[in-house]
Amino acid sequence: MKLLSLTITLLLLTATAYGKTEPLVFTKEHSQTAMEIIDTLGSKHYKKQVIDDDFSSHLLDSYFDALDPVKVYFLKSDITQFEANRYTFDDDLEDGDLTQGFDIFNLFRERISDRLESNIRLLESDFSFDFSLEEAINHDRDARTWMTSQEEADDYWRRRMKDSLLRLVLSGKEPEAARELLRKRYVNQLKQLARQDADDAVQGFVNVLAGIYDPHTSYLAPRTLENFNISMSLSLEGIGAVLQLEDEFTKIVRIVPGGPADKQGTLAAEDKIIGVAQDDAAMVDIIGWRLDDVVELIRGKKNSRVRLEVIPGTSKVGDKTKIVTITRDKVKLEEQAAKSKVIELQQGDKKFRAGVITVPAFYMDFEAYRQRDPNFKSTSRDVMKLIADLKEQDVDGIILDLRNNGGGSLYEATALTDLFIHPGPVVQIRHADQRVSREQRARQRPFYDGPLIVLINRLSASASEIFAGAIQDYGRGLVAGTTSFGKGTVQVLAPLKQGRLKLTESKFYRVSGQSTQHRGVVPDITFPSYFDLEEVGESSQDNALPWDSIREVRHRMYEDFNPLLSVLKTQHQRRIETDPDWQFMLDEIALIREQSALQTVTLNKTRREQLKDQHEEKWLSIENKRRLKRHEPVFETTDAVEAFRKQQKEDEKTPDPILQETAHLLADYTHVAASSLEVRLVNKEAVK
Repeated sequence: MKLLSLTITLLLLTATAYGKTEPLVFTKEHSQTAMEIIDTLGSKHYKKQVIDDDFSSHLLDSYFDALDPVKVYFLKSDITQFEANRYTFDDDLEDGDLTQGFDIFNLFRERISDRLESNIRLLESDFSFDFSLEEAINHDRDARTWMTSQEEADDYWRRRMKDSLLRLVLSGKEPEAARELLRKRYVNQLKQLARQDADDAVQGFVNVLAGIYDPHTSYLAPRTLENFNISMSLSLEGIGAVLQLEDEFTKIVRIVPGGPADKQGTLAAEDKIIGVAQDDAAMVDIIGWRLDDVVELIRGKKNSRVRLEVIPGTSKVGDKTKIVTITRDKVKLEEQAAKSKVIELQQGDKKFRAGVITVPAFYMDFEAYRQRDPNFKSTSRDVMKLIADLKEQDVDGIILDLRNNGGGSLYEATALTDLFIHPGPVVQIRHADQRVSREQRARQRPFYDGPLIVLINRLSASASEIFAGAIQDYGRGLVAGTTSFGKGTVQVLAPLKQGRLKLTESKFYRVSGQSTQHRGVVPDITFPSYFDLEEVGESSQDNALPWDSIREVRHRMYEDFNPLLSVLKTQHQRRIETDPDWQFMLDEIALIREQSALQTVTLNKTRREQLKDQHEEKWLSIENKRRLKRHEPVFETTDAVEAFRKQQKEDEKTPDPILQETAHLLADYTHVAASSLEVRLVNKEAVK
């Protein structure tokens, strides 16, 4: 009885220790900002969105989904109580009345607070989680529905806490230490919740509203605008990664080319950062933190070290984390610069030399340009120098590698295209007023007119798609890789009295008239992708503007590749069937897909350990399969594989089967094209 009494007392103390969240209230300035945003969107956004009852209904559903995407805090009854107001948001917004948005936000904060306090009480009690039971938890957010009772919610969260504890234990934590870490995690989330203010509520609600127009339109409150400006100027002294919140995790969206994380080589898009430590200090658990607080923790002085605890994006179960140490630095323009190398292939008794130019971003040093510095750096100027150098090395063709190039300067995309084609249009731009401009043109004779392949992947976006699309439409070169991102829109920053509004003002169209929006650039020869095209890319985002087309603009055609493609694809297929590195890549992608498809995860510790061991054995197996084909000694353990791969990255010797195969394709292309030309010349002579 004494133990029970002590437990009840402890629970009551915990329940009152954190207090209730106070309701947030909007101000007159918030109302004016909301009305100003509605007016600006109506007059300047590319999409002509009608603010009516349908918009109101969409806004209500989108707001609930944005606040609670996994459907774990709100109950179905919470959703139902706002049904009476489903069609009144539009009227309220026109009057600057944010009452309904704040009512929902305040209820959400209350639900989170109640849930976190309940979780803490359970962890501080003598409740025992039984890891021998045959239980499971479903992580498929698309399959979840709003829970109908408090009992259902309690059972879900018990299993969710059990899953979190199991992950921590399997990653090396002692059971009691894991329990205390999880408790501290919930306490920190409560502290984060208490820091929210009315500005956060307004930004959250208005961003959902803006997101109905398209996913690239958003409101930047004054506090957010500061971080945005730092990011755009690339002056942030940190790790060089673009981050976003996904549920309670901080996810890496993109690694900035030339930044510290890029040079370190371990972090990748889709990885989740769960802990941050300053140099050798203790790791700080950041699950559930605000994004600006995470950024502040990661940011630091140049040459200082930060350690990150990361769940790899390829790990569905997430039981194994990794610690990544990065030395902070500025993202320097020269480190984003294009680079070149030569790949030499043996084809029979002949050697084929493929020049490779890697372009991480479309950059231009505008400050140096304005100061009339004759040596200012830009993508097109650097690539021109690299082409000249490759010509001196007597290369037989060039590969322009735009993988992971998220875009940048439109001017530079046009200038780069100008190096490869005769004068002519590069891209068409249709503005919100439906006016089409075609000022972006190539104006010089081509600097390089030899064989060319453009290599793209799912993270090639925006300016990269303009360049690849132009090369493809002109028949100037082949495009190989995977379908690009599909971002064919242009954003501008519109000033507001409070903050800024980033909105979509126009769309890109290729010279063929096809938009790059949504569909991206489809390669002539398709390669496998590590990225799930259903999960990554413009088409995966809610409310993305659709693909469409406008009138084609007259342009020159250099070559029709269709007669050559069947031959090139046959040779490509024959070659990759016996390439150990290519087959390893296919096995690796298949294993990642297998993990991604794993939605229901067991909470039985023994079974979970077995699955973890089986997964690691599969990685070991596919690595050794490759090594046997290459007549290399096999590894005995997965630790040996990891050590070997780490050493490869440090030595920059990681095999790149896609780039190697692209070099072979370039060799095939030059050979087949030359043979085809000889046939055409013979036929022409025969006619004479």
